[in-house]
Amino acid sequence: MTIPAQSEGKDVTESAASGEALLKVTGLQKHFPIRKGLLQRQVGAVRAVDGIDFEVRKGETLGVVGESGCGKSTMGRLITRLLEPTAGKVEFEGRDITHLGVGGMRPMRRDVQMIFQDPYSSLNPRHTIGTIVGAPFRLQGVEPEGGVKKEVQRLLSVVGLNPEHYNRYPHEFSGGQRQRIGIARALALNPKLVVADEPVSALDVSIQAQVVNLLDDLQEELGLTYVIIAHDLSVVRHVSDRIAVMYLGKIVELSDRESLYAAPLHPYTKALLSAVPIPDPKRRATKSERILLKGDVPSPISPPSGCRFHTRCWKATEICRTTEPPLLELKPGQQVACHHPENFEDQAPQDTVLLSAAEDAAEPVPDEALAESAQTSTAVAAEAAERGEETSTDESSAEETSADGTPEAASDGQESTDK
Repeated sequence: MTIPAQSEGKDVTESAASGEALLKVTGLQKHFPIRKGLLQRQVGAVRAVDGIDFEVRKGETLGVVGESGCGKSTMGRLITRLLEPTAGKVEFEGRDITHLGVGGMRPMRRDVQMIFQDPYSSLNPRHTIGTIVGAPFRLQGVEPEGGVKKEVQRLLSVVGLNPEHYNRYPHEFSGGQRQRIGIARALALNPKLVVADEPVSALDVSIQAQVVNLLDDLQEELGLTYVIIAHDLSVVRHVSDRIAVMYLGKIVELSDRESLYAAPLHPYTKALLSAVPIPDPKRRATKSERILLKGDVPSPISPPSGCRFHTRCWKATEICRTTEPPLLELKPGQQVACHHPENFEDQAPQDTVLLSAAEDAAEPVPDEALAESAQTSTAVAAEAAERGEETSTDESSAEETSADGTPEAASDGQESTDK
């Protein structure tokens, strides 16, 4: 039970680059039934998670963001099997763990651990820190080298706490220290995957950076794979390799970090990024105006038809109301579920009539932001059309010159370079 060498973390990072999936989720759903009456008949369901697909590669950090109530925490509890899925499949290291019972999941608990959001309620106030951090060893029947007490004290020192505080109780620690205790408990059995449900949202701002840096350091030392759920976009940008944006139980965009923050494809993602405050007054003028979404998030009991964001989107048309957009990879490493994406060619150019809800939603959006979005979409569409014409021209010229035996690799290479 010693910390692995630094090289092991690098090996895991290399496997992440090669695309080896540690966790694979397919069509995952969780519906909480609503019951009424004396006989407790089901009259509906809360669709907390309603069909999501993604993969988590070894050694990477996947960030999950979205508004409150979008299903982030429920998704985290589903992939750690703290909740039973309604439908879909969860695979860990190629093994289907979707419907494993308590006995079947017990060996898997060593590899999949969770850090909870509230450090005040996730620790038993009647138990000492030594008992709390040492609980995984007793539950799994593991006897670490040197004994449980020595290993617990080592874990406390790893997360930045005093090992001499082994016999103290949770109420004697601050919020940041309690979250470090929760991290030590999660790392006790050397897991492969750690799901952190908003690990810093309940902490003071001055403490958040310390905990985030601790998670980064532990990932390098132990070769961990993270799924970090958060609503703070600055925290997610600092720690994540890829980011999934959720809205009303669905993933609307899944992208690598640089692409998402440089050129978001989904209007909802663009609205989220526009709300991030800029602390430097000198740089405020370089950012577009904030996009104010009109109305509240619809109820997950009866979500809107088609695209679930169309009731608040300023680009919604009839196809958005009737047809649910699939999650497609429009750019390398960037997937989006939208008929009218930002910073890319329109997927439904024939549908141009805005819905009345879209016209109302466009009112709070500054004219400058709408103009910028329209110019970007027009430029991208024109560039795509120009590329298509160049391709057809090159193909026709290649057919004409093939009889002469003129080499055509140079033109093809130039075209690929331009792309």
